[in-house]
Amino acid sequence: MIVVDTSVLVDFFRGADSPEVDALAVLAREGTPFRIPLVCCQELLQGARTEREWKSLHDYLLSQDLLLPGDQRAAHVGAARIYFDCRRQGITLRGSIDCLVAQLALENDAVLLHSDDDFRMMASVVPLRLWDAQP
Repeated sequence: MIVVDTSVLVDFFRGADSPEVDALAVLAREGTPFRIPLVCCQELLQGARTEREWKSLHDYLLSQDLLLPGDQRAAHVGAARIYFDCRRQGITLRGSIDCLVAQLALENDAVLLHSDDDFRMMASVVPLRLWDAQP
């Protein structure tokens, strides 16, 4: 399974040129299944600047396969553990939502497509599998 993080989706919708956006475009074009964590939907929608942008994002997200935790409590505890373990290793993460996305990828044995350094730092502490979109 491939999980796509908000960091890639934002760049995708902005039309950014990056290896991660190219990878997402290839996945979509080839019909390769990928999932978007539900919490990433919230992040995308709360970043909308206009009603038109909100509707466009909302319509897109309704058409996608979303990833929800099988066990809400376990997922959030696991995310907190990732944050805790990283902090104990001297790694300061910018927020907890990325930890939840990482936990969802871990519990689904998924590869995470992202463009966020926090995930690279997490992967030095937990066995997070990251998509290598670099050329």
